[in-house]
Formats: sequence, C-alpha cells, structure tokens
Amino acid sequence: MIYTVTFNPSLDYIVSVDDFMLGRVNRTRTEIVYPGGKGINVSMVLKNLGHDSHALGFMAGFTGQEIVRLLDEWGVQSDFIRVEQGISRINVKLRSNEESEINGQGPAIAEEHIRQLYQQLDRLEDGDVLVLAGSIPDVMPDDIYMDIMKHLSSKKLHIIVDATRDLLVNVLPYHPFLIKPNNHELGEVFGVELEDKEEVFTYAAKLQERGARNVLVSMAGDGAVLLTEDGQRFESMPPKGKVVNSVGAGDSMVAGFLAGYMEEHDYAKAFYMGLCAGSASAFSEELATRDEVLALMHSIGK
Repeated sequence: MIYTVTFNPSLDYIVSVDDFMLGRVNRTRTEIVYPGGKGINVSMVLKNLGHDSHALGFMAGFTGQEIVRLLDEWGVQSDFIRVEQGISRINVKLRSNEESEINGQGPAIAEEHIRQLYQQLDRLEDGDVLVLAGSIPDVMPDDIYMDIMKHLSSKKLHIIVDATRDLLVNVLPYHPFLIKPNNHELGEVFGVELEDKEEVFTYAAKLQERGARNVLVSMAGDGAVLLTEDGQRFESMPPKGKVVNSVGAGDSMVAGFLAGYMEEHDYAKAFYMGLCAGSASAFSEELATRDEVLALMHSIGK
C-alpha cells in the first residue's frame, strides 16, 4: 500500500481574473475548488495514473469535511485525524496578469493528534510506501519528518521525502528511498547556485553521501535529473508544451516517478514518467491524467 501524509491540507480555490486590479471589484472568469496539499496532490495524481493510495494527515471544521468529500469523489481513500480547534485552511490561487497566492494557516494540532498519527503509521508493513511531502505547520515540531523516519526505521519501507532545507537534510541519515528537491532547493542546502545539470549531479551525489538512496531534482523549464542508488544517471529536457498552471507540478513528478517504479521497478521508466507527469500537470488547468502522461512520454520517444 502507498500512504501519503499531508500535515496541513487545504481547499485550493483557484480563480482566473482578467486584468485583476487592486482596490476594485473583480469578476472571476473561471473557478476551480480542489483538495490541496503536497501529499494530497500525490495521492490524486497516483489515482489518475491507476494506483491506489491512502491519504493521512489532519483535518478540521467544514473545510476539512469538504476535503474528505472531494477526495472520496476522486476515489482517494483517506483517514484524516479530526482536529477540534480551527478549520482546515483555504488557499486562494489567483491567476491574472501575474499569479498570486494567499495561503491560510490551518487548525491547532495538539500532541494528542500527533500521537494518533504515529498510531496510524505503526500499522504500515514491510514493503509499503510512505510519502512525506510539504511544509510543517508552525504548531508542530520542525523535526517531525526525521522523528517519523526514526520511529519507522525497523520496518522495510520505501519512504519518499519532498521537503526543503532542514526538513530534508535531517532525514538523510535514515536513508529515504527518494528525495525530490528542485535545483534551487538543492543549492540552498549547500549555499551555492547551480548553473547546469552537471553541477546538479555533483551536489545530488553529496546528498547520497549523506544517506539518500535516490535523488530526483526538478529544474522547471530545464527538465530534471535523477541519480540512482545503483549509480545510474538520467537527465532530460521537459516535453514541449505551454505552461498554464504551476500548482501541483512537482507533486505530480513524485507521483509519476512512484507509479513508474511500482509498475516495472525500473528507474528509467520511473524517471521519464515522473518528468512527463510533472509536465502534464503544468500544461493543464487540472492535475495530470494517465492519457496525458503517456502522450507526453510518446512525444519524447519513451
């Protein structure tokens, strides 16, 4: 079974406005409401690609109930821990001449809720996959990713971590199966600016030296690179297309990589499926579908 954890799920209210103007009444041209959060996005794209997963995390209030309802409508199983104080956040994504975001805060998560999450994680079995993705709410300990991996270290799990800075660096001694920084985040870890793919490979190898098994680095319009635990190197420019939506592209890359790996246990298949899943979401108003991903893979000869 694949499990995803989203500590601060959201309702994403995505609106398009022609020529948005501050201080004026603006009318929307289009509106979309999605359940959001990096782990949730991974679960939703996995479902589109034909793979079931189980979404874990925290929810609160009427917005939390709507997140659960939308996931159920999407066909994604969830088992969110209910939080009594506050509501699950609403994130507003405004698309106009520029793309802007207003992100909510989320509910008050207590120690008891965290204990309940650990009880859920204790049910994972050898061979399961766990995706830890996204930022941590201010009310939670900032080393919780590391604590989770330490807590589960006796089990033979494939753990994927998509996080930044200390959240990422702290988990490396526990040998995550996959980490997915972008090139800017990778540079931040070492205090450098990475100019080309060869430099990215060099610093990806440094993360392997610290404990990561596989390092997938997204590079926006420059594509992606993958350095595997068995020494394979993959690099590619992205498929051609018009970027219309940046929301969820990185999460789609994680889901595509995982789907490709689960299907054939082949890193080449995983890399190109991840690359094309990220691009398919970027080229669409919605998250990538399997047909869109396969069409892009065909376009690049994979």
